[in-house]
Amino acid sequence: MSTNNEAMIRHILDWVSGIGYIKPEDIPNIDLYMDQVTTFMEEQLAHSKRYQEDKILTKTMINNYAKNNLLPSPVKKRYSKEHLLVLIFIYYFKNILSINDIQTLLNPITDKYFKSQEKLDLTSIYEEVFSMEKEQIEVLKKELLKNYQTAQNTFTDAPEDEQDFLKLFSFICLLSFDVYMKKTIIEQTIDSLRENDPKKKK
Repeated sequence: MSTNNEAMIRHILDWVSGIGYIKPEDIPNIDLYMDQVTTFMEEQLAHSKRYQEDKILTKTMINNYAKNNLLPSPVKKRYSKEHLLVLIFIYYFKNILSINDIQTLLNPITDKYFKSQEKLDLTSIYEEVFSMEKEQIEVLKKELLKNYQTAQNTFTDAPEDEQDFLKLFSFICLLSFDVYMKKTIIEQTIDSLRENDPKKKK
């Protein structure tokens, strides 16, 4: 096991340990204008950017989400706490799901719980879902370490000066297969939601 690869996996595990989410209490309870929304999201999710110049959310994105029926329209150009919660869900989903899939997943939530006066509202749904975050991060760290150790046992017969890259390639392949399978399962589950949607049954 090379020193470089050891340092890499330690860095990855440290990064994963530091992953957080936007807590409901950190979301303003006052309505925000567009510029305030993009600034808030940029500040809260800056840690998730791959490159410094990447944008978390832009005005164009928000307008497109509203046009595509992903986000309820603002009231007098102002966005509520519920709008921000929906935008956070969209932010995480959009990296792996199509707009159509996100619609299928989020529309029942926004239709029933957006501005709900019941105990079960959008904030409580958000809190329930993200309460699993800490446990899932620990599970993820164990899976990462297991995959890394599995990859370190590959290409043992390769030339020594080529082993580091080949083992790293194995590690990335394992992670990619895991992502591919989970994405496929998510898509199939969403398809079943779409098929069972009573609104689409004649």
